[in-house]
Formats: sequence, C-alpha cells, structure tokens
Amino acid sequence: MPKYEFDLGVLGGGSAGLTAAAGAARLGAKVLLIEKEAALGGDCLHFGCVPSKTLIRTASVYQAMKNAPRYGLPAAQPGPVDFAQVRARIDEVIRAIEQHDSVERFCRLGVQVEFGRPRFLDPHQVELDGKKFTARAWVIATGSSPAAPPVPGLDKTPYLTNRELFSLEKMPASMIMLGGGPVAIEMAQAFQRLGSQVDVVQRSGQILSKEDPDMAQGVMEAMEQEGVAFHLESKVLGVRNLGGERELTLKDKHGAEKTLRAEVLLVALGRTANVEGLGLEAAGVDFSPEGVAVDSRLRTSQKHIYVAGDATGSYLFTHAAGYEASVVVANAVLRLPRRADYTFLPWCTFTEPELASIGMNEKAAQEAGRPYKVFIQEFKDNDRSLAEGFDIGRIKLLLGERDKPLGVQILGPHAGELLGEWVAALGGRVKLTTLAGAVHPYPTLGEINQRAALNFVEQKYLSARIKKGLKFFFHLKGRACRADEDAGGQKSKKG
Repeated sequence: MPKYEFDLGVLGGGSAGLTAAAGAARLGAKVLLIEKEAALGGDCLHFGCVPSKTLIRTASVYQAMKNAPRYGLPAAQPGPVDFAQVRARIDEVIRAIEQHDSVERFCRLGVQVEFGRPRFLDPHQVELDGKKFTARAWVIATGSSPAAPPVPGLDKTPYLTNRELFSLEKMPASMIMLGGGPVAIEMAQAFQRLGSQVDVVQRSGQILSKEDPDMAQGVMEAMEQEGVAFHLESKVLGVRNLGGERELTLKDKHGAEKTLRAEVLLVALGRTANVEGLGLEAAGVDFSPEGVAVDSRLRTSQKHIYVAGDATGSYLFTHAAGYEASVVVANAVLRLPRRADYTFLPWCTFTEPELASIGMNEKAAQEAGRPYKVFIQEFKDNDRSLAEGFDIGRIKLLLGERDKPLGVQILGPHAGELLGEWVAALGGRVKLTTLAGAVHPYPTLGEINQRAALNFVEQKYLSARIKKGLKFFFHLKGRACRADEDAGGQKSKKG
C-alpha cells in the first residue's frame, strides 16, 4: 500500500477548505492546507459575505436616521457619507473575524498551512513552488471568481466586481449595477441608501430570478420607493469609458435604445469556478469552466479527490460550502458513505425587506411538475411587525401530496432569522400540527411562523363538515355575532 505524507490535502483556504481542514484535523488526520492568496478566509471574508453585510448594516442605520419622523421622532439631517470611514469599519470587522481563520489557529489544530498556487502532478501529488506533497485524499475547495460577460467595450472600460467594491476611495454619486442577482440587489439598495443614485440593469423580466415573482416584486417595490431605478428585460449593447463616468447602452423590452451614465459600473453577472491551472488533467479529474463534476458523495472522477464549495459550480453559498465540507470529511476521513442532500438548503437575500427561502418555491415546484398548495400569512397581520414599522411582506408555506412540506419563503423583516425555525422543523421532520401548537412569546415576529402553520391546521381540521359534527356532539350554539350585524345584533343598513 502506498505511503502518503498526509491523510488529507486541501486546496483552498475559504469557507469549504477551512471547514474541511479543521474537521479532519480534529478527528486526528494529518492535514495539509494550501491557499493561493496571502491570507486565509477566502472570498466570503475578504470580498463577500462579511464586508457586504457590514455595509448593509451601515446603510440600514443611515436609512433609519433619515426616516426618524416615521417613528415619531424629530427630523434628522445626517451629513453626507464619508466612504473612507465606512471602509474603515468594514476593515475592522474583517480583522476581528479573520482571527478565527488565522494560520496560528489552524496550526494549533494540527494543520500545516502553505501559501502559493499548487498544481497536480498525478492523482495523489501536487507541486507548490518546487516542493512536492502527497496525500491519500484531496479536497478541491478553490472557490469561484466574478465572471466577465461578453459585453462590447467592457474590456476597455474600468468596472468593479465584489472584489473591488469595498475598497472604494469615496462615495460614488451614481452607480450602474449590471445584473439582478442577490449581490447586485443587496449592493444596489445599500449604495442608494448611502447617497448614490443607482440603476439596475437586468436581462430577464424579474430580479432575483430564482425566487417566486410575487416575492421578488416585493423587494423591487421597496427599493423603488427608496429611489433605485430598474431596467428589466434589457439587453446591454455595449459600454464605454468617458473618463469620469461609464456609459452603458441598452435596448429595452420595447426595442428602444437607451443610454445610462454613472460614476461607477458594478458587474455582477454570475461567477466562474476557479479550476484553471490546478493540473486537473494530470490528476485525471473531469472538469469544465462551470465547475468540477461530482457524485452525491462529492467525489470527482477520481474517487479519492473531492470537491466542496463554489468549485462544484452548483450551490454558491457560504453555508453550502461548510455543509459540503462536512460531507467530504465524513467520506474522506471516516470513510462513511455520506451523501449531500440539498432538499432543504436555506438561503437569504439581505435586502430590506429580506427574502429567505428553504426547499421548493412555487417556481421550482412548477418546473418539477409537483402539485402543491400554498398557505400565506401577511406581515401586516403581525403585531410586532407593525410596532417595528414594517407592514409589507409575507410568508408562504408550500405543501405537496399528503400535505408534505415542500418549502417556505419569507419576505419581511429579519426573514433570514425567522427561517431558522423552519430549518429545524423541516430538517427534523416536525409535524405542522406541532409547530401550530408551539407557544411563542408575544409580541414577536416569530409568531408569523406559527400562524402560517395554523392556517394549514384550520383549513384541514376545521372544515364546515367537522364544525357541523362538533356542534352536534357537543351541543354548541354557533355564532354569537355575524359580520352583517352591528354590536347590538341589529341588521346593518347598506348604502
């Protein structure tokens, strides 16, 4: 049996790679971790989740200051935003979090960390700056990078992606967001709130195209009220550099050409898996520009080489990367045949209102040909929501055959946090009757989850036929008041 230097080699020090390395080391495996950048943490820490959510919080506070009269407070006149200070706060948060991803911490766990650009020499060996390392099993966790779309003139026009956005020297007066996915939409709202005039250009007729139209529409309407301009069903004809501005020419849904100008152009039209230059051909691993093909156990065409995170090209979420890394560790280190299951994978777009989902929405159910029923509860009927100043949004519960839960979508305040109850309920196969009977403190937003489940219970178990039976067996007298009667029992007069 061949002898290898390491039990597990991990390529990539982002969310997936760090989780895999830490998990394997804790189990007693000898682990090698190789990162191409100068620091661990990956895109999420340095250019994605952490800086974007920090910026979103800053923008939310600024928006609340401007909306003081809405809460019965004197009107405030906050000064213009100094983006240098905003950037300093973002950097401060990153520095605080990156301590958890430090080389010292991983060394204490027993992980050997190396920096550089590795490439496979054969299925078990990689080369890094002239040094060679062997491992019994490998994990490709190299992440993804922003895609550069084939837009005429883009190669000659300065533009930003999420990698450069948080390093701006000053607050831009205007921005064009090319794309209508979560990154573009979150940043569009944040920069609009901070003082930019933002235009969003989207190819399809809906932002957040994977979401149900009514839920995505709720996000768009809220952003339009704040001043964001949307250009849906628009084909980009080209861009060009005007020096202090960027110019974008598009053709709208009516076939008319339109020109937009802005100080900054942000391109957020998808991502490309970081697979080039890894020597995957030498390792015998099948791959494409979309990512590395894997089976349900996240194994590549070489069964001892696994993939976790964005490099699969499938579920581009930090929490999905962490989950996949745990599946890889179970297979590669413990040699347990664990399979990845994305049935109830949650996700959230952190706009205001937030839009969070788990499982199937209506669009996915229709595409899969799954019959379903929908139960809806509006946030305007939740007392805490009204007290907080939120009267838009809804929760949608989808049930399939035999009333089996298919998914839940929440559009409203703190939707990502509210989804946690459904993550536990659906993942733990908790009955909807149990959730409907659960006691929530009053007044809380969480009551809306119980109310959605209670809607199902009432419709199923309190039908007219059942009510008639209850009235017969328990000698119930029925209604004491009717909608067409006044408080004194008199018929109301219409007209």
